[in-house]
Amino acid sequence: MNPLIMIPARMAATRLPNKPLADIGGQPMIVRAYRQAEMSGLPVVVAAGDPEIVEAVEAAGGRAVLTDPGLPSGSDRIRAAVDAIDPEGDFDAVINVQGDMPFASPGLATACAAVLHGEPACDIATLVAAEADPSDRTNPDVVKAVLALGDAERQGRALYFTRSTLYGETPIWRHIGVYGYRRDALNRFCAAPQSPLERREKLEQLRALEMGMQIWAAVIDEAPLSVDNPADLEAARRIAAG
Repeated sequence: MNPLIMIPARMAATRLPNKPLADIGGQPMIVRAYRQAEMSGLPVVVAAGDPEIVEAVEAAGGRAVLTDPGLPSGSDRIRAAVDAIDPEGDFDAVINVQGDMPFASPGLATACAAVLHGEPACDIATLVAAEADPSDRTNPDVVKAVLALGDAERQGRALYFTRSTLYGETPIWRHIGVYGYRRDALNRFCAAPQSPLERREKLEQLRALEMGMQIWAAVIDEAPLSVDNPADLEAARRIAAG
């Protein structure tokens, strides 16, 4: 396979405005995310919704593509960006790494690529980690993945994703918002309208499941920090400060 990492980013954010340019240890958050992704060894491009993001990435020596700010989701943004830079389709897989994970291991992107490579039936690859705290089970902000996964297995097919409370003795898998798309799957997904379950749970991956696509998830050891609010940003700054 020939995968490309895309990092979607836009300035508008309800809980943390101008999040991509938030300073973390002297670097904009989007630049930190870019640097982490670069260490995977795969080509990296930022799919930016605003010129300020393009300027920040290019000033750091990275590559960014300006996309329509009105695009409804990160998936639409990466599709627009990859079509702009690769109209011939040389990249047959796109790994969507989040711009608000400034310390994400570069191995996350390669783990998604490995799932796509190893599972021919897989349309979309993603990642999960075991619950970090018992409160994760009831927290609607923690997205849970329901997987067809044996006790000793490290990857399996996703049956559902939910914000609802899950019960049982087995681990609750916390979904990590990193995706690997086969190029044709990304095109089909973005061309489809929102689905009923997607609207109900506010989880776009449910559209893919309702379309009959297969999503497979690989287990990682620990969820990376996601910066979603001012408290997360302060935590990221403490990590950067050592």
